[in-house]
Amino acid sequence: MPDTQQPGPTEAEQGGISTGISGLDQILRGGIPPHRLHLIDGEPGTGKTTLALQFLLAGVAEGERCLYVTLSETAEELRGSARSHGWSLESIEIFELASVTGDEPEEAYTLFHPAEVELQQTVGAVLESVERYRPSRVVFDSLSEMRLLARDPLRFRRQILALKQFFTGRACTVLVLDDRTGPEGDLQLQSLAHGVIALERLPMEYGAERRRLHVKKLRGAQFMGGFHDFRIKTGGLEVYPRLTHTAPAQPVSGESVQSGSPEMDALLGGGLARGTSSLITGPAGTGKSVLAFQFARSAVARGERAAVYMFDERISTALVRARGLWPDMEQSVFNEALTLRQIEPTEMSPGEFTATITRAVDSGVSLIVIDSLNGFLQAMPNERLLVVHVHELLNFLASRGVSTIMTLVQRGVFGAPVDDAAEVSYLADTVILLRYFEHAGAVRQAVSIVKKRTGPHERTIRECRVEVGGFRVGEPLTSFQGVLTGVPVYEGERSPLMVAPRPTSGAASSGDAKGGGRAARVRE
Repeated sequence: MPDTQQPGPTEAEQGGISTGISGLDQILRGGIPPHRLHLIDGEPGTGKTTLALQFLLAGVAEGERCLYVTLSETAEELRGSARSHGWSLESIEIFELASVTGDEPEEAYTLFHPAEVELQQTVGAVLESVERYRPSRVVFDSLSEMRLLARDPLRFRRQILALKQFFTGRACTVLVLDDRTGPEGDLQLQSLAHGVIALERLPMEYGAERRRLHVKKLRGAQFMGGFHDFRIKTGGLEVYPRLTHTAPAQPVSGESVQSGSPEMDALLGGGLARGTSSLITGPAGTGKSVLAFQFARSAVARGERAAVYMFDERISTALVRARGLWPDMEQSVFNEALTLRQIEPTEMSPGEFTATITRAVDSGVSLIVIDSLNGFLQAMPNERLLVVHVHELLNFLASRGVSTIMTLVQRGVFGAPVDDAAEVSYLADTVILLRYFEHAGAVRQAVSIVKKRTGPHERTIRECRVEVGGFRVGEPLTSFQGVLTGVPVYEGERSPLMVAPRPTSGAASSGDAKGGGRAARVRE
C-alpha cells in the first residue's frame, strides 16, 4: 500500500530487514518484509544484480547465512562484478547452475520432452542447495532461464508457486530477479511475489542516462509510492527517495534574513522572512547572482552556514567575482561556512540534486541559493513536472526553517514581460525584479519588489548598481515614468540617478551581473 501522506511504521514495528541500501530502506519504511518472496524486475543493465549483492552483504553483516543462485552467469563473472565495487563474496555461498542438461542425447528421452527433464533437474538442484546451506537470505538470478525451460506459461507459474511454497516456514527471505524477457504484459511473477520493485533505465537525448525505481506493491506494509531516482556508483546503488511532505512547515518567524545592504533591506521591509523562498528575476547581467551571493555572504557574517548551487557558472569565476567585489573576504569562508557547488545537470538527476540539498540541510546549512532555475529546468528538457519537483523541494526546506533564494533569467536584453516568469514565480514567497532602463544615452539598472507574502515592503522602483562592496541600491526613481518598460520618460527637474564611481584599478563599475568592472576584467 503506497503511503505518501503519513510516515509509516518503524523498522521494529514493520519487522522489515535492511536491503543494504539506505535510500531504498527509507522508501520501504524500514526495510523489506522478511520470510517472503520478492521480485526485482528490470531490463538488463538496470542494476538488479548489484541490488541483490547489497542485500546479501547486508545479511552477512548481520551474521546471516546467504546464498546466491546464479542460473545464467558464472560464479567468476559474479565475483568480478563484486570486485568492481570493492566487495568480497567469500562469506556468500554461490551456487552456479549454468547448465543442467543430461548426458543422454535427445533421443534418449522417451516419456518427457528434454526441456521438462532439464526444468526438473534445475529446480531440484536449486532446492537441494537450499536444503544443504539453510540460508536466511537467497537470491535467484535470474528466472528467465526457468521461463525458457518451462516453455509453457502454466508450467512456469506452477514451478514459481511451488518454489514459493517450498520456502514457506523456512524463515528465509528470497529475492528473484527477472529481466523482462517474457511475453509483453506477462504479470505472473508480479502476482505471485509478496513485493515487487521495478528498476528502469532511461536514455537521454544528451548526457548520462537516468535510472529510477518504483515499488509496485508490498503486501501488508506501507511504502513511499512513485518513482525514485537512483545511480549506480562504485560501492553499489545510491537511491534518492522522492521528497514527501511528511512534517508540518514551521511557522514563519519574525526574524529577517538581511542582505547586508541597508537600502536593499529597507526595500524589502526589513529583509526576507526566515524559512521562506525568494525569486530574483530579470535579464542577464542585472546583478541577480551578485544579490543572491550577497545574501549568502551576509548569513555567513551572522555565524550561519550557507550553500550556493551554480548551474550556469564555474566555481573559479564565482571566486574571482567574489574577490573583486569583496576584497576583504577570506578564503577560509569558502572552506567552512560557505559551500560553492557547481552542478552539471546533464550528469545529475533531479532526485540526486534534491538529495544533495537534503544532506546540506542536515549538516546545518540555513540558507540555500539556486543559481539559476533556468539551468535546472531547461538543461533537463526530458524531465516532466520539474516545476512540481521544485515545489516539493521548497516545501521541504520551509518545513526545516531554511531560507531559499533562486534566480531566474528572463529572455532578451531588456527582459520579456514579467508574466514569462509566472510559471515559477507563484512558488516563491518573495519576488525581486531587476530591470534595465535607458537614460541619457546610458544603460542603467533598477530593482523593485513585486511580491512579498510575509509582510509589507516598499513599492517604489529604485536604481541599483553592482560595484565594489556588492549590490548597491539608490533612491526611488520618482522622477521617471515607465522604468519597467526599459525606455522611461523623465519628468523631473534634476537627475536623481546614482553617480557612477570613477574607474580605477581597484574599483568595479556597474553593468555586469557577475561583478562588473574589475571582476569582469579579471575573469576575461
